Amino acid sequence: MATISPRREHDEEPTIGKLVADTSRDLSTLIRDEIELAKTEIKISLKFGGVGAGLLAAAAFLGVLAIVIVSIAFALFLDWWFAGTATAFLIVFGVYLLLAGLLAYLGIRNVKRARAPEQTIAAVKSNKQILKRG
Repeated sequence: MATISPRREHDEEPTIGKLVADTSRDLSTLIRDEIELAKTEIKISLKFGGVGAGLLAAAAFLGVLAIVIVSIAFALFLDWWFAGTATAFLIVFGVYLLLAGLLAYLGIRNVKRARAPEQTIAAVKSNKQILKRG
């Protein structure tokens, strides 16, 4: 009675079809992973850029308010010649100006943290070189 020995897959040479299928699957996985990496990096950059832009907009708004306040304070100062009301307006102006400066600083700092998707760009360049060689 003859026994049939089971085939061992690792002993056989892979077929061209299997190699093409494996390469296609690996390439699809690579592209999917690259797209996911790009999405993640862009999402982080947009978050920092958005927060920075919002802070800069708030700083600009407070800067406009500061100009209005200093204008009113100066007008009252000229009207009452060193009255207490003008001094109060100047103090409010100073507070607004400090807040605008703080918001501008924070906004600029956040905008500078926004970056291009550097890891994705480097990975795509590397993959492009590998595919050119192969």
